[in-house]
Amino acid sequence: MNDDKEFLANEPIGKLLLKLAVPTVAAQMINMLYNIVDRIYIGHIPKTGSLSLTGVGVCMPLIMIISAFAALVGNGGAPRASILLGKGDREQAEKILGNCFVTQVIISIVLTLIMYFFNRPLLLAFGASENTIEYAVSYMSIYSLGTIFVQLTLGMNTFITAQGFAKTGMLSVLIGAIVNIALDPAFIFVLDMGVAGAALATILSQACSCVWVLSFLFGKKTTLRIKRCNFKLRANIILPCLALGLSLFIMQSSESIISVCFNSSLLKYGGDIAVGAMTILTSVMQFAMLPLQGLGQGAQPIMSYNYGAGNASRVKDTYFLLLKTSLSYSVILWLLVMIFPQVFVSMFTPDAELISFTKTALRIYMVVMCIFGIQISCQMAFNSLGKAMSSIIVAVMRKFVLLIPLIYIMPHIYTSNKTIAVYMAEPVADIIAVTFTAVLFSFQFRKALKEI
Repeated sequence: MNDDKEFLANEPIGKLLLKLAVPTVAAQMINMLYNIVDRIYIGHIPKTGSLSLTGVGVCMPLIMIISAFAALVGNGGAPRASILLGKGDREQAEKILGNCFVTQVIISIVLTLIMYFFNRPLLLAFGASENTIEYAVSYMSIYSLGTIFVQLTLGMNTFITAQGFAKTGMLSVLIGAIVNIALDPAFIFVLDMGVAGAALATILSQACSCVWVLSFLFGKKTTLRIKRCNFKLRANIILPCLALGLSLFIMQSSESIISVCFNSSLLKYGGDIAVGAMTILTSVMQFAMLPLQGLGQGAQPIMSYNYGAGNASRVKDTYFLLLKTSLSYSVILWLLVMIFPQVFVSMFTPDAELISFTKTALRIYMVVMCIFGIQISCQMAFNSLGKAMSSIIVAVMRKFVLLIPLIYIMPHIYTSNKTIAVYMAEPVADIIAVTFTAVLFSFQFRKALKEI
């Protein structure tokens, strides 16, 4: 790699963002692709495909919680390490890396024990039925044994991209995807292992990714290296990292709670078709958000490093380039959704009635998607600059203060169609949240640049 200062401090920002963002966006898309392929294989299991798919679907909230813990540590520690690299304090940055590594191992052990021994009551609480519980337990019992691979792959990979090794970070995801797609049909169909085979293929693919990530961070090519001398946990090192990662933890772990809130309200007012439509809406929204998150992750090392190095103009220029790029993408995607909603809906279902219902709901649900580039840019910048409290406030505001109450309030305001009112909770929450975030960020960003 080039010298850090030459690479992150002097290279043209547009070229640098392109170099870092393309692999991070690709990694997000690859990750989504192999999750979809996984579900396609499971759905085609002879005789039990439908129940198997539903059973694995019930496992998703627990899997999202495991991923959220990886974000808590990795996405909290990596920006702080980047800032310290910018300040020229490599020793302290490596202490953060070492502390985050040990913390993830400890969290993985605790989560493995909980998910393995208590998965049945947890899955029943998340909506498993008598028909699907055995499939869900079969999948989760094996998946839980690979928790440490998932944690270390997701959490430690953030330290690779945070140093500017975006292609290496992308390869971490690509290796897992290729192994998973290859092993799935062998275990599910050839060895006739069903959902247990799908879970085994997933944890083996994550193990391969984990070996790749750790071999890089323990090796000679990395700027920051995992060293045994940094394994002793220190509160003054790990606690600020966890504070900074808390906003992403809240965002990811709260998805399961929000899903339950949406589904219970929609079932009450619109029945099964409304709940089915919601599954498609969240899938389209997730698909839309991945490139935005990838762009933010690509910009993070540039902002964090130059913030630490005291280069205010590059921090400012990087943020505004991220904002322009994110806004352009969100406006283009918004136009496509508004003009061709049926194209997006048809990707997920061939059912004519469901397509007809969902295309109207999609336009309402994503009606303010055009401004969402502002929200993501500000949130990623808060994290990049190490502003833990602001990042937490923004996450809590959108999810808990606004969205969850609005899911229940909107049907009492827009009474002519209560089902549509539930879908309207998302854009109403987004308008308020984006306005709040933009105002808060404008103050905090000016303050951060003055500090430099």
